[in-house]
Amino acid sequence: MLRAAGEPTRLRILALLARDELSVLELCTVLEQSQPRVSRHLKLLAEAGLVQRFPDGAWVFYRLAADGGGRALADSILTQIDPADPALAQDGERLSRVATERSTEAAAYFARNAARWDEIRSLYVAEAEVEAEIRKAVGETTLGLLVDLGAGTGRMLTLLGGQASRTVGLDLSQQMLNIARVNVGEAGLAACELRHGDIFATGLPGECADLVTVHQVLHYLGDPAAAVEEAARLVAPGGRLLIIDFAPHALEFLREQHQHRRLGFSDEEIGRWLEAAGLTLETAAALPPASEQGLTVKIWTARRPALAKRNAA
Repeated sequence: MLRAAGEPTRLRILALLARDELSVLELCTVLEQSQPRVSRHLKLLAEAGLVQRFPDGAWVFYRLAADGGGRALADSILTQIDPADPALAQDGERLSRVATERSTEAAAYFARNAARWDEIRSLYVAEAEVEAEIRKAVGETTLGLLVDLGAGTGRMLTLLGGQASRTVGLDLSQQMLNIARVNVGEAGLAACELRHGDIFATGLPGECADLVTVHQVLHYLGDPAAAVEEAARLVAPGGRLLIIDFAPHALEFLREQHQHRRLGFSDEEIGRWLEAAGLTLETAAALPPASEQGLTVKIWTARRPALAKRNAA
């Protein structure tokens, strides 16, 4: 492990992966090195147990090891390096540019497609079937606060808002929020608040919501695990988190044409993130596609134990 981490480029890679989950090509851009060379460094780090590798369609992503001796050693090393080191500082600047470019491309995509977003979604799955399954998962329970992260056109708010005394929807796209405002108004949801907000830092108090929904959002994100953690933080004791997204698939055109960063998620991956965030995965419903070329929609339902004690800070 020490030999793997002790080479300058590999140490820079560890420092970068401590900040973000990155693809090989993104690391090549930040490090300004060739793909074969970066891939060789990543192979050595993975073999040493310091980083984890996971293919996602034609892309391969890397992140720091989740746990074990490799993660403990990586954390120990990273606390002892100088954050002002010129090479690391320059890497940080390049990483910020990569993240900005990623966000700009996504924002431009959403701006182009905001007006026909529901139409685009209908190309993937039958929304009526998905919404029926969502209603089934939620049941007829009366809710206090419903929070929808990545609210988009406000469909989750209009679908479930009638069961809640108060609803809050957050989205980074002003175009989406404008459409959501129209839809929420037409649905007669007077106690609905729509905010321009970040799914990674919502600014909402901990354990405040009876139900949190994350509908078709995670596959756009660079760090979906962090988004799940923030969503889980909002769930009150006895409350639930609903994640609606795709099962793993190989439709690369969604990445190339529609800004999908991740090509779906497995039950094991979602379950691990939920457990780490203090929630219990209760159900994982699957809605298969109408055609062989379609996508399987998954609806994961998780709950915070009713007696859980948690710092709401």
